[in-house]
Amino acid sequence: MSRIGKKPVPVPEGVEVRVNGNVVEAKGKNGSGSLELLDSVTLEQGEGELRLAPRDDSMRSRSMWGMQRTLLDNLLVGVSSGFSKTLLLNGVGYRAEMRGKELRMQLGFSHDILYPVPEGIEIKCPRPVEIIVSGRDRQRVGQVAANLRAYRPPEPYKGKGVRYSDETIMRKEGKKK
Repeated sequence: MSRIGKKPVPVPEGVEVRVNGNVVEAKGKNGSGSLELLDSVTLEQGEGELRLAPRDDSMRSRSMWGMQRTLLDNLLVGVSSGFSKTLLLNGVGYRAEMRGKELRMQLGFSHDILYPVPEGIEIKCPRPVEIIVSGRDRQRVGQVAANLRAYRPPEPYKGKGVRYSDETIMRKEGKKK
């Protein structure tokens, strides 16, 4: 039995949920979104919560149960409060700024990196060494943050590079004489 799948999905305050067969549509202050559930799970709508259950006792139904519950929860949280990831730039001369619809980063290369902001994603730079990626789709927010980090991942000797704010870099000792 799935421990995650057993939990009911709470419907946040101010979110409207409509269920049409296998399609769940949610509308909140951050916009609207929809999720098409797989045929291997069933959905029951209760008072202020949604419950998922496997359709039968097959391995596929049981393995998809928890994943579909998590995707549904991400949809409801995304349209109500959204998701965000914070990236920090560490290095001499490393900085970032927004220029219109593009993020301009200086990461120690001979050229600046211009990253066009995808649709549905918002990027802010409150400080030159901090980038905040936010949006309502958790997967897209994480992917954009991973793409930005991939330009200059943190290195283990000096810790220079782009890292997540909650990431710890395991530092290595340098050469000894």
